[in-house]
Amino acid sequence: MVATSEWKFTRRDVLKLGAVSMSALAIPRVMAAPAATGPVSPPVMAKVAMEVNGKPQALDLDTRTTLLDALREHMHLTGTKKGCDHGQCGACTVIVDGRRINSCLTLAVMHEGAKVTTIEGLGTPDKMHPMQAAFVKHDGYQCGYCTPGQICSAVAVLDEMERDIPSHVTGDLKAKAAVTRMEVRERMSGNICRCGAYSNIHDAIEEVAGGTA
Repeated sequence: MVATSEWKFTRRDVLKLGAVSMSALAIPRVMAAPAATGPVSPPVMAKVAMEVNGKPQALDLDTRTTLLDALREHMHLTGTKKGCDHGQCGACTVIVDGRRINSCLTLAVMHEGAKVTTIEGLGTPDKMHPMQAAFVKHDGYQCGYCTPGQICSAVAVLDEMERDIPSHVTGDLKAKAAVTRMEVRERMSGNICRCGAYSNIHDAIEEVAGGTA
């Protein structure tokens, strides 16, 4: 007679056994890569001088440093935000030589001698830029993370329109650009507000422009 024993498994026991089995199968069976030989090359450094918010700045930077990281990590101007770090959200927007750019997509060494304006350079809590004041008045922000980039972009947008720079939706290239809601939407489309405060942002820009958006 063969002795038998009764096994009792709960559902939890079965799940545990299955998890252990799958973990064992998932372990990659590869040989260890050979250790790297030779000295590691040091980073290439460069001296970069620029004017930031009206003040001269001279930095010794790794040539791979983005303008965004130079502002935040080396100049401690943390108003400019790092969002997607891929140039898709606009949180890092700053104004360089009168043009707005995504500071995460450009290297600091490319802006030797440039004039850079960040949100800190537009105004202070005691003396706000008109656009900053309008954002506060119209509640053009929720969490506030994208707000510095939104404001810098909005300031640049009105400057573009004042200089008659057309957008993709400008109907008459010979006429002065009108501050319409379609124009504002198109020009601000590179700045994402994940909280969805777009209508309030439009109201703020409209007030500063003194027109109808």
